[in-house]
Amino acid sequence: MRTPLRPPRGPGCRRRYDRLPENHPLPLRYRLEGEEVAAPPAAGELTRDERLALVEAALLAADEPLTARKLATAAGLADAAEARRQVKRLQVLYEQDDTAFQVEELAGGFQLLTRPEYHRWLVRWRRGGQELRLTAATKETLAIVAYRQPIMRADVEAIRGVHCGDVLRLLMERGLLRIAGRHDSLGRPVLYGTTRKFLQWMGLNSLADLPRADELRRPAHQSDKPSA
Repeated sequence: MRTPLRPPRGPGCRRRYDRLPENHPLPLRYRLEGEEVAAPPAAGELTRDERLALVEAALLAADEPLTARKLATAAGLADAAEARRQVKRLQVLYEQDDTAFQVEELAGGFQLLTRPEYHRWLVRWRRGGQELRLTAATKETLAIVAYRQPIMRADVEAIRGVHCGDVLRLLMERGLLRIAGRHDSLGRPVLYGTTRKFLQWMGLNSLADLPRADELRRPAHQSDKPSA
């Protein structure tokens, strides 16, 4: 009959919990691999430091344009001027890297967007929501309000020659129009104006960026009929 093996006992065989284990050298294979460490990239003007990385992260997480003040608060910067400087650095970095992203100044703020040339592919994989589509009547009404705001419904209807109450209500539901005030005439009718979402949807920073009326007119020398 075999005697079962028993673990050694005694003071020298007890595990010590009051001190760390001794260091042992790594195998030669791991020591050789550890020596092949690539040198860190050289720091330059366009290197992403912590401040620039925070600005980029804030723009990526935002669903709408961020003003310079909000961007400075989100990234922990000193002021709005510092936020604008960091955005300029990021814009230059994207241009030099030839990435698919760009930072645009829209609706009084900054927003991280993909470049227009990638729209036809990305629109197929839109994760949520429907693309805002407007009919010819709604576009015409929206253009009148944009150029003549603040404007009463009666003035819009006088220009279009048709009833516009339902169209104005639809544009307000879409978030493109708002009530900008009331006229001083009898009954104090509502005045309509565009919203910040309108600027964002049109890709404008302010109403001053709207095309001038003379730029939208067809030149006099052009004709609708093809030349013989």
